[in-house]
Amino acid sequence: MAKTEFEKMMASELYDVNDPQLVAEREHARDLYERMDTIPFRDKATHEKLIRELFGSTGQHPEVRSRFVCDYGYNIHVGNNFFANFDCILLDTCEITIGDNALLAPRVQIYAAGHPFNLKDRTSWLGNGAPVKIGNNCWIGGDAVILPGVTLGNNVMVGGGSVVTKSFGDNLVIAGNPARVIKHLDADGNPVTDSAAE
Repeated sequence: MAKTEFEKMMASELYDVNDPQLVAEREHARDLYERMDTIPFRDKATHEKLIRELFGSTGQHPEVRSRFVCDYGYNIHVGNNFFANFDCILLDTCEITIGDNALLAPRVQIYAAGHPFNLKDRTSWLGNGAPVKIGNNCWIGGDAVILPGVTLGNNVMVGGGSVVTKSFGDNLVIAGNPARVIKHLDADGNPVTDSAAE
């Protein structure tokens, strides 16, 4: 039996971006996140209800500032105390999984969505993607971009404006384009001396 376009998308295979089911699911997600923008800021209970309806799963106390944008919503899974500041974009063609105590600064962009290199495939509106995983206690600086297939460990800080093109382990400060290790941290988040980091 042939795979559906949804199944291809979830398997990180080429899929038809204009598949009617997927178009409808993106429109449903847009209805939810646009409704979030109309709720008064102080009405945190309604905001949280809409976040839980939009996301695939959440921990306790999720908070998302306007204007948040995503593709499907159901492929976003966040832990406790998730916070996304203004204008964040999470393109969740594949799953985006984020641990506890994550802080996303304004205009953070996390892309689990991509397009093929092949010209014919790309101009035929075939898409692809790869999951993104971010550990616990991570802080992503403003305007940072995280590309498809990236995994970040626990206690990682990403400098503002960085482009994260590859995966990194635990207890790091990374920054730059492409991002590289700037500092090593101990388990409490304190910088480790250069000699100890080597």
